[in-house]
Amino acid sequence: MQILTVIIINSILAVSLNLISGYTGQLSLGHATFMGLGAYAATLFTLKLQTPFLVSIVLGAVVAAFFGFVIGVPTLRLRGDYLAIATLGFGEITKNVLLNLKITGGPMGLRGIPKVTNVYVAAAALIFVIFSLGRIINSRVGKSFIAIREDELAAEAMGINTTRFKILAFIIGAFYAGLAGGLYAFLFRYINPKDFGFMRSIEILCMVVLGGMGNTYGAVLGATIITILPEFLRSVSPAIAQYRMVLYGLLLVIMMIVKPRGIIGESSLSNKKPKKLLEKGGA
Repeated sequence: MQILTVIIINSILAVSLNLISGYTGQLSLGHATFMGLGAYAATLFTLKLQTPFLVSIVLGAVVAAFFGFVIGVPTLRLRGDYLAIATLGFGEITKNVLLNLKITGGPMGLRGIPKVTNVYVAAAALIFVIFSLGRIINSRVGKSFIAIREDELAAEAMGINTTRFKILAFIIGAFYAGLAGGLYAFLFRYINPKDFGFMRSIEILCMVVLGGMGNTYGAVLGATIITILPEFLRSVSPAIAQYRMVLYGLLLVIMMIVKPRGIIGESSLSNKKPKKLLEKGGA
């Protein structure tokens, strides 16, 4: 049941990054930072102010969204590799700040967090995230996200304020990631800044790429596989247990060669419709 709960939390993280990288086309290498900010904020609200669990995780998600806005305003004018480097730097700065604050427990982390998260709470959060994201993507805002991903210059020429919409995508993605962070903290009862470092961000990015960028259910599938695979390799044989991460990486490489667009790539219906129109002379 704990592994299933972790799968659901990772699915929320993958779906949140998929909004930023899959739908909006912005490469972020510091997504775990928003998870960590949500986890620490939710924990501190509960431990210091005795706020109820649901209030704490929502407030933690709001704090993460606020920092999504803070980092988004100066960095989302950048593109490509420059944006990736900026988000990576933001993640490392935040981790070191958390390591040196007394209120966060410093390098010892925070302990004594009540265990409230269970599979039902996590599942309810995932349903909320998928439903709300589906409504966003099918709205004018979501179409603007996709337009920016496809061709940012063309989107600007059509009157879309690309910077504003990229910041909005960062805020929403950070909110979802902060929500996942709060669930994570109240599941394991202990958090440490090192839990939300660069490698965690890369793991979340792998979930999105493996499942299929630009596909919400693909992100959920990628999170499921990447969460289960190390556990499966751990239990296959004690002899190969020490090599499970090597096998894990090898399987990922093979999958990327066989299915470069991910297991469930973005729907090609949008690509088929123009072709049919051309064949009928409707273009």
